[in-house]
Amino acid sequence: MNNRILIIQTAFLGDALLTLPLIQYVKTINKKNIIDVVCIPSTKEIFKASSSVNSVFVLEKRGKHKSLKSFLSFAKELKKNSYTKIISPHRSFRTSLLVWFLNVKEAVGFDKSSMSFIYSKKITHNWSDHEVLRNLKLADFSGSDWRIKPDISIPENTKEKIKRLITENNLDKFIMIAPGSVWNTKAYPIELYRIVVEYFIGKDFKVVLTGGKNEFEICGLLGKDFNDKVINFSGKLSIIESIEFMKYSKILICNDSAPTHMGMAADISVLTVYCSTVPSFGFYPYNEKSRYLSYDELKCKPCGIHGKQSCPINTFECAYKLTPGTIIDTAVKMIS
Repeated sequence: MNNRILIIQTAFLGDALLTLPLIQYVKTINKKNIIDVVCIPSTKEIFKASSSVNSVFVLEKRGKHKSLKSFLSFAKELKKNSYTKIISPHRSFRTSLLVWFLNVKEAVGFDKSSMSFIYSKKITHNWSDHEVLRNLKLADFSGSDWRIKPDISIPENTKEKIKRLITENNLDKFIMIAPGSVWNTKAYPIELYRIVVEYFIGKDFKVVLTGGKNEFEICGLLGKDFNDKVINFSGKLSIIESIEFMKYSKILICNDSAPTHMGMAADISVLTVYCSTVPSFGFYPYNEKSRYLSYDELKCKPCGIHGKQSCPINTFECAYKLTPGTIIDTAVKMIS
């Protein structure tokens, strides 16, 4: 039987990447499953690059689908696809409302979802699980080998572009650092990252800085005065191009943010630095070659699930107690 399944994930980039293993698993259950995805504009590129996805429908919840009328019109168009099943890793009110409007007989979501009564099948959302495993359980996964890599199809012209950029910038030996985050308390301080940069430059590495367009300025501050030893690619590459670029790096050092999960898609060594959040939330790098660092001897940590725009007690000790030396020592061991 051919099932047409809708996956709803309208959260940020990191969440989108960690939804890919679920989609891939659903496809392996039955190769004939037709899987569509509802996502936001900024993550469309990710789902379109998955060979397991049939169609991608973009919900512009802050744009043209913001009003109830336009939202209902979006749902009406989706309903024409006659889905046999909905799986929703996203737990928001808007997502549950969309599930309700679509009125599909089998709808699977988490017990902690907004309006969870709408779902015909509710799965326990367990914070002790990794996000990949939590999502896989929505498809009745019960095995132990949950560490499925997000699979991204890279076009040949993209591969050639990245090879050309690496040659043009003489990147024979380099590391990558992604210093940005949507939440300020998840971002390791720039002055401490600079110490890490200084060390690797002293060891004849070049440093490539990566991030979105809104992180170009912070990457500029990190790379200031290092001349051509530090190259700022923030905002200059697409998500897919950035993932391909990562494959040539000796290591990616980043915060608890989307680049961690991009590194999993690239299947490289990732060192994730935790400040106000903790690995036990389930968003740590999970391939064998990766590691994470977190200073946990603080009563105030974690101060929130997503981080905050500023430290609630104005100390930011969760970052400053984690020394650049610790990051350098760990990174060197990982590279060697």
